[in-house]
Amino acid sequence: MTTVGVPAGWPATEEEARAVQDELRARVVLDEPGPPPGTGHVTGVDVAYVDALDVVAAAAVVLDAATLDVVAETTAVGRISFPYVPGLLAFRELPTVLAALDALPCPPGLVVCDGYGLAHPRRFGLATHLGVLTGLPTIGVAKNPFTFTYDTPDTPRGSSTPLMAAHEEVGRALRTRADTKPVFVSVGHRTTLTDACAHTLALTPKYRLPETTRKADALCRKALREATRGRE
Repeated sequence: MTTVGVPAGWPATEEEARAVQDELRARVVLDEPGPPPGTGHVTGVDVAYVDALDVVAAAAVVLDAATLDVVAETTAVGRISFPYVPGLLAFRELPTVLAALDALPCPPGLVVCDGYGLAHPRRFGLATHLGVLTGLPTIGVAKNPFTFTYDTPDTPRGSSTPLMAAHEEVGRALRTRADTKPVFVSVGHRTTLTDACAHTLALTPKYRLPETTRKADALCRKALREATRGRE
């Protein structure tokens, strides 16, 4: 487990954080296809918090994209680096997520975030921010549509509908299980929306959420329990 401090110069105010988003958004790459679904490595990242103790834990879990077997996993624990502000959650999570990714013994391949990429009010969610900082292909797979609208997809697995911000498509509502609530997929960096949906379907052979997210969620919660044991 890696221990992380708040990076020097990290934004401390909403104004500073939004300025960083504005600066980095120009670096987003949207004209690359990214790795083919079901090939190489695919890595899930997730975080868990105890705000009262000022502790955040992150996990990175690398899977073989063809078999979904775990190849490697790492965790990082640190201080919460930014207050809770909707639309700026990446600033709470990125230092520990980056530390967990840096500790991996192998290339992560495509990174799947439990959250948003371009499906974000400022078109710069966690998946996009992480992709720009690392140069890795990234996608966001979220549990809810945030502030955006969509028509309900058809019942069969693989059905999808546009996730809309007014007249702009920012992602897709994707049915990963028949008769189950869809997930909300968006591009982060260096991939396409069509491939982001294909990756998501390849990662959901049994459950609504991607195996990357399920495994990273369990691991970061375990790391958080270990880091806060005896401090409650």
